Amino acid sequence: MLLSYELLGKLFVFLLVAVVLVTGIALLLGAISIRRHKIIFPNFILFMLYLFYSPAKWICRGFSIKEEIVDEILIEVRNAVMLDMFKEKTERRAVILPQCMRHPECKARCDPIMGYECTKCGKCDIKDIIEAAEKHNFKVFTVPGDSFVRKILQYYNPDACLGVACYVELTESMQSVSKFMPVQGVCLIRDGCYDTKVDVAEVIHKMEICDV
Repeated sequence: MLLSYELLGKLFVFLLVAVVLVTGIALLLGAISIRRHKIIFPNFILFMLYLFYSPAKWICRGFSIKEEIVDEILIEVRNAVMLDMFKEKTERRAVILPQCMRHPECKARCDPIMGYECTKCGKCDIKDIIEAAEKHNFKVFTVPGDSFVRKILQYYNPDACLGVACYVELTESMQSVSKFMPVQGVCLIRDGCYDTKVDVAEVIHKMEICDV
């Protein structure tokens, strides 16, 4: 019995080292892919970093690396993998924005299914994104939470989706939505739950490439 416990202990340590090693390799490949703008073994990176999401962040903290790099890798690799499929969709394309991008004085009404109905007052960046979306045949939804995203997927039934959110929420949403349609994601450059910001030019660029 003592030998069995010792064997189990050794097996546990071996598996732990293996997980750390393989996850570290996935992180390294992801970081190299982003730096070189050429994705290496994308399916391996996505599978390993989603499977060992928490250990990957633990490894980053252990080496004093910002843990958001895990989300950044997952988002950028997913973007690269699905870009061609995303560009092929010509109808029912959605842009989903978080309600925290709204100006603090926003008076927009919140529809119980489709989210906030922007009045284009110009006090925040949502107006510019909506105007670009109208030009490039996208429909914009500004939503207060994940439950609204599910409603939009059910009632609007888009063929492709461009999402904007903070790192963690965008990582989770892209993984979920990509099972049903091609997705692209743009991270907030100033996150939080209030008066957040996104690179509007990057969001518009994601829409423009569909018309090339």
